[in-house]
Amino acid sequence: MSGNSHAEGHIGWLEHSIAGVAESIERAVFTEDLARQPGWLQRIDPRVKVVMFLITVIAASVSTSLGVLIGLYAVILLVARASRLPFDFFVKRVWLGIPLFAGIVILPSIFFAAGPRLFEVGLGPVHLGVSAAGVWSAMVFVARVGVSVSLAVLLVLTTPWADVLKSLHALKVPQVFVLVLAMTYRYIFLFLHTLNGMFEARKSRIVARLGGGEDRRWITRSMGALMSRSFKMSNDVYAAMLARGFTGEIRTYSTYRMRSTDWVALAATLLVAAASLPMGRLLA
Repeated sequence: MSGNSHAEGHIGWLEHSIAGVAESIERAVFTEDLARQPGWLQRIDPRVKVVMFLITVIAASVSTSLGVLIGLYAVILLVARASRLPFDFFVKRVWLGIPLFAGIVILPSIFFAAGPRLFEVGLGPVHLGVSAAGVWSAMVFVARVGVSVSLAVLLVLTTPWADVLKSLHALKVPQVFVLVLAMTYRYIFLFLHTLNGMFEARKSRIVARLGGGEDRRWITRSMGALMSRSFKMSNDVYAAMLARGFTGEIRTYSTYRMRSTDWVALAATLLVAAASLPMGRLLA
């Protein structure tokens, strides 16, 4: 009975790993589907969207007002709704990880910031006071990170990755940077498929109880095999690119044309970013 339960637990671990790989691939496919929805932001020129993203991120980064950051996030939510993005998916994708990450980073400032103390926390002989200024700074920091990450998620969900790369190329981003991003994105999914096949092959060959040592040895061998494949594939792909005339320059067939709606969207973004500075001083 114990052996059967152990085998079932082992199978469950493999199934969980396979499900995780498949979920990553399905999430990427779902993101590409959202980018092709007939929403407002999907119809904007990709170059304009990248510039809008940069302008708004800069505005959020220099803002020290919690009210302004909340207002910017409200605008982002309105744009996400106009772009026909699933509201719960968009919000959860941002806020499930931000509070933990940002909270860990900003936590020490709550205790060591100058100013009046709200209360004290006793850790044995050490007493740390939580300051009002530290709590306020932490809230502003978390809000700033949330707005910036929301903008990045909004850009990715409403723009196909190929258009993002073409926009970076059109905006004169160094070609090496764009090429590395393109190759990385493409081959992440290829290796996810390879890893999925390795898990499936492993699962189909399990007929008896295996110990923890055997599992660790298999994971080590799999990591080595996957790394060896990646090195070999990188050399083969580069040789194939050279054989086809690659000279280090990315060439695309898409042509972008600015329309009146693109100019209006860009002007509205500039207006919102410019208005956030005096509004921050008034709300401070």
